Formats: sequence, structure tokens, C-alpha cells
Amino acid sequence: MDAVFTAGAGASATPIWFVTAQNYPDVRKRIGAEACAFADAAGFKAKPGRHLLLPGENGLGGVLFGLAAAAEAQDPFLPGRLPQQLPDGVYRFANEPPDARLAALAFALGTYRFARYRKAEARKFGLDLPQSLDRDDLARIVEAVALARDLINTPANDMGPAELEAAAQQLAARHGAACTSIVGDDLLAQNFPLIHAVGRAGSTAPRLIDLSWGEAGNNPRITLVGKGVCFDTGGLDIKSESSMLQMKKDMGGAATALALAHMIMARGLNVRLRVLIPAVENAIAAASFRPRDIYPSRKGITVEIGNTDAEGRLILADALALADEEKPALIADFATLTGAARTALGPDVPPFFTDDDALADELMQCAAAENDPLWRLPLWRPYEAMLESKVADINNVGGSHAGAITAALFMRRFVTVPSWLHVDLFAWTASAKPGRPEGGECQAARALYALLCARYG
Repeated sequence: MDAVFTAGAGASATPIWFVTAQNYPDVRKRIGAEACAFADAAGFKAKPGRHLLLPGENGLGGVLFGLAAAAEAQDPFLPGRLPQQLPDGVYRFANEPPDARLAALAFALGTYRFARYRKAEARKFGLDLPQSLDRDDLARIVEAVALARDLINTPANDMGPAELEAAAQQLAARHGAACTSIVGDDLLAQNFPLIHAVGRAGSTAPRLIDLSWGEAGNNPRITLVGKGVCFDTGGLDIKSESSMLQMKKDMGGAATALALAHMIMARGLNVRLRVLIPAVENAIAAASFRPRDIYPSRKGITVEIGNTDAEGRLILADALALADEEKPALIADFATLTGAARTALGPDVPPFFTDDDALADELMQCAAAENDPLWRLPLWRPYEAMLESKVADINNVGGSHAGAITAALFMRRFVTVPSWLHVDLFAWTASAKPGRPEGGECQAARALYALLCARYG
């Protein structure tokens, strides 16, 4: 994704005027009589999402773009619709929208295209940022989101466990981080039995990717864990055709973790960062793990398999147990884990779970400020009874109710640090929205990045 943000274009950049019913009379005074006459003839109204290209002496003279009135609900990403409406060129904000930073971010995110497999006409947009905005920080966020989108959008034949490892290695090399992997039967030798069980039937060996960056010293340890199921058939409890269609995105948690890692490393936050990605394919073959199988875990907890389509929590259990051994200041895991989360909150608002009330409150504030929506759901202890097994320490599924909560409670058994955060992502935009093209999406990373910047910037 080419850099969008520019500097120094000044008056040569085409002005974008953000208009509401309240400020439109003032904007009309500033754009001149000829532009007003053109807008009137075109029937332009200052309504959210409406736009009009104004003629100028040398072609395009300016853009009118409607926003909601101050008293109305405002989508701060609405300016992300502009790249679909404008010709190539360099633009500037002639007047500031309610949140200029989010407007600029949305504009840049709205230029994203996934063009790996088809030729598309290259488009060139530039946005000359106001001096009040941090161009470098916005650029690293945009680059990180594009990285996550590219990884999620790439199909499983080109984004299997080995390719996901290569992406992590490439990111590590860029930032001077270390990156190693435990592959295949070495997972058993080094005590990661659940990762091995889930991925052993895949055509590419399962692996645990381990990236580390930053000076240890007195810097707090932050560990990110991302679910890297590069394709999920459901295993022997096979998914339906419709449910399997988008399962290339089941490594969206891993993509999110790598995107957040890029933001952290590029900014140089004062942390010791570790990223753990169990990367597997949940395939159907003679070696597939089976319903009612029982496996040990790294933590020593034995797990009965109630459903092979609940594989994500299994591989995360081993990775979380490893993360927990260092007792970091924060463990955050990201996973496209349950359909129950989508039923509860829909595709746009991922639920998160934590026992740390201060962390939850801070994260909610950051999510609202970054327009990266999240909502807390409870780790409701009485539901732990749903995970009971008659023959093992725990079952990997908890019945037909409260699926997102029981999945979180399952993983909680493998973590002891007070500040553990689990985010149940969708990682996909089914139909294009402002700043969010159809396809893979990076959710929750911007909110948690803002929180980490506030703590460790």
C-alpha cells in the first residue's frame, strides 16, 4: 500500500470542504460565488456522505463532502468514502472535521486495494496533513492495517503455516527482532501437544512462531498471541459449505498480532515484546484428531475433544501457557474464535474478556477514541461447569449456550497473570464501509496500540 500522507503541498493540493447543515452557509462564503452557483445547479445538499466535485480554473477546484450535524450520530470514518469518489490527486482538508485525525486515517484506509491476483489500474492519492497531526504515527498504523488485510485476504494455498511464518520472519527482519519456529514433531518434543494434534493432518507441518523484540531490562514484557489457523475445515466435525467459504480468514488473529507488533516496533515503545503464533491447518486426513480423543496440554491439563471445530482454543491453550511462564505485564490474544460472538455483537464489534477492570475501562476508552469498536463480555464463572468432562480435566466445548464466554473460560484455565486480554474477532468486512473495504479487516489492534502508547510511549 503506497504512502498516502504527504507534506508541503499547501495551496496546490485540492481542498476538501467538510459541510454540515450548520456550517454550509459559512463554507459558501469561502468557496466563492461561482462554486456556490455550481453547487446549487447540481442540487448539492449538506447531508452525510454527499459529495460534489467543484470546477476550478485548471480542472478540479475543490470538493464538498457532507457530514452529520453536531447533534447527530457521527461516523468518524465517513471521510473514508472519499477515495471511491475522487480522481487521483493530492488533497487537503480546507476545514477540519470533528476529528481530523480519524478523518485522515479513514481516507488513507479507504485507498486500500488487494491486487495480488488481478491487474488493477494503480491509483495515486495524496493527503496533505495539517501540521497538528502526527504523520509518522498515522503512516505506521495504515501500513500495519494493510499488512493484516493482505495476510487475511491471501487464500490458504498461498498463506499456509509456512507462509505465515515467512511473513513473521520478514517483519522481524525489518525491525531487528528475533524470530524462531518449532515445527512438526518437534512440537511434541518441546511439549506443545495440542498445537501438534490440531495441525498434524495438514499438508504443511504445524508450528509455533516465536518473535521477540526490545530490550529486557526494566521494560515491561508484553506478549501477543494470535490464532494462526490458516484454513479451517472444521476437521472431522466438518463445517458446512457456507461456513467454510471464508475460512482463509481463520488466521485473522495472527494477522492482527503481527499488525499490532509492527505498530509497537515501528514506534519504538518501551516494552519487551513477544509474539506467539501457533500456525496450523485444521485439515481432514487419516491423521486428523477425533471427537472424544484426549490430549495433554503444555500446562498439564488434559483436554477431551468435544468438537474438532473448536480447534482455535486448543492451539491457543499451549501458546498461552508458554506466554504465562514469563509472567509478562500483559498477555493479549486475538482469535477468530466463535460464531457465538458474532451472534451476540455482530461482525463489527468484537467482544473482549478480561479480569482486569482497569485494563477493560482503559481499553473501552481507547476503542471509542480510535473508532475501533470493542465491547466487554463477562468471564462468568458459573459457566465453567459447562466445560466439565467425565474422563479428562476439561472439555474443549461447553454446549449450545454462551459459546463466546465458555471459549474464553476454557483459555483462562491456561493463564495465571492478572492482566490477560482475549479478543474474539471476526476479521472480515462483508460489505464495504467507509475506510473499510470488503475483505479482511484488522480489528482491535488500533485500540490496544493506543492503550500501549499511553502506558509506554
